[in-house]
Amino acid sequence: MPLVLIALDDTLLDRSGAFRLWAKGFLDEIGAPQADLEWLLSVDADGLTPRWDLADLIRDRYRLNVPSIDILEELREGPLTFERLDPLVGCALRIAGDAGLVPVVVTNGPTEIQDTRIRRTGLDQYIADWVISERAGVSKPNPRIFALAAQRVRMRLGGAWVVGDSPEADIGGAAAMGLPSVWLHRGREWVDNRFAPTRVVGNVIQGISAIMAAQ
Repeated sequence: MPLVLIALDDTLLDRSGAFRLWAKGFLDEIGAPQADLEWLLSVDADGLTPRWDLADLIRDRYRLNVPSIDILEELREGPLTFERLDPLVGCALRIAGDAGLVPVVVTNGPTEIQDTRIRRTGLDQYIADWVISERAGVSKPNPRIFALAAQRVRMRLGGAWVVGDSPEADIGGAAAMGLPSVWLHRGREWVDNRFAPTRVVGNVIQGISAIMAAQ
């Protein structure tokens, strides 16, 4: 039974798509031009920009007469209303489970938010377990967080696959452990010459299929 350690953001859940939808509505709400959408997406940096910093950037750019904490709450809750689990992803996970694969989510981020996303979208029904960096006290690409994920389901880390869209956090983590990996390219080219993914695919469904074909 191969263990499959899968990222959450922009792998199992379309975090970027949900943020884009929220951003369009937010810009309309504050009377900002839709041309600013690309600016907002760029400063968000796929969620890597700290939320407090992003809230300050938004407040300063649009001279909003509200405290940053109000914008922070909007940044945390707003995109969640647009986030859904793709039924085809759920189906792929179900098929993978029936075939003997054991999918476990390994994600960086705050515990409360990531827990909420996993449960609210129903993703928890399709995975064996999940590990969140804030709760674990260690983040990807540190091998310890992947080892904790294996322990959660009482499986050996050896022979596991790592699936994700982050070259550093996911594929770098797999390389550090000597594990095979699947990278979701999302339209990008692989440019890191320190390590490389075992497979390159367009989405997580293709990634699961690649792992099943390799068994």
